[in-house]
Amino acid sequence: MAGKKDLRYAVHISPSIPTEISDLPPGVERRMWSPISSTLVYGERDAVLVDPVMTVQQAVALAEWVEAYDRNLTTVYVTHGHGDHWFGLATLLERFPNARAVATPAVVEHMAKQMEPSFVESFWNARFPGQIPDRLVAADPMEDRVLELEGRELTVVPLGHTDTDDTTALHVPSIGLVVAGDAAYNDVHLYLAESPSEGRKAWKEALGVIAGLGADHVVAGHKRPGRPDSPGILAETRAYIDDFEDCVARTASTEELYRAMLEIHPDRVNPGALWGSARSVKG
Repeated sequence: MAGKKDLRYAVHISPSIPTEISDLPPGVERRMWSPISSTLVYGERDAVLVDPVMTVQQAVALAEWVEAYDRNLTTVYVTHGHGDHWFGLATLLERFPNARAVATPAVVEHMAKQMEPSFVESFWNARFPGQIPDRLVAADPMEDRVLELEGRELTVVPLGHTDTDDTTALHVPSIGLVVAGDAAYNDVHLYLAESPSEGRKAWKEALGVIAGLGADHVVAGHKRPGRPDSPGILAETRAYIDDFEDCVARTASTEELYRAMLEIHPDRVNPGALWGSARSVKG
């Protein structure tokens, strides 16, 4: 990444935190939330941040991390509507008042649903009492699919359904980077609770779209700390979905599906996410 005008990138990972979910898989005393990735793409002067995390504490830590790079934060981009990837937005915009938050129109619509008071209370505050920001702000809808950073283009790539509807990735061709949002997981159990059979098919098609970009670096929305941003995670994510579908077909209950997947993927981060996925299929 040498060269005065070349862009660079860095990844901040907000560690797993406990939840108040009471539906526990066998042998697990506390359900956890998966680690969340935020990506800073930066040049000599300016920077763009992707996915500004969830809780107040996470957002404050992320803002301090961004400040350490000493760049003018021009834009915050949100890849998809799940609140764990953008509820910290207000905190970031307060710290960086010159920045503008943007997302595709479909993602902005999803954000509006996630921030409805009844849903925040029943879903997010129930899981993270006292941790979700009191003030939530959505991004502005983008008029086109290109952001500019010091003369280089950052291109929005629509992906359709991955772990939820209307997801996107951000492609930085000049440095061979794709910030994949939740289209890719890096050694973390996938969240498949919103992805029935047709959704899983669409997700695999989205992985093909990203692979077709030929990136050298792919940042997953949920990532094991310390693991490289290898494009190989696209094949790993697809293989996980294939394994899940195979296990769905040959098991009869949530616990059987959960145990079958753990036999194949015993070391991935956050088996609680797998339990939720199994529950969504088997009931």
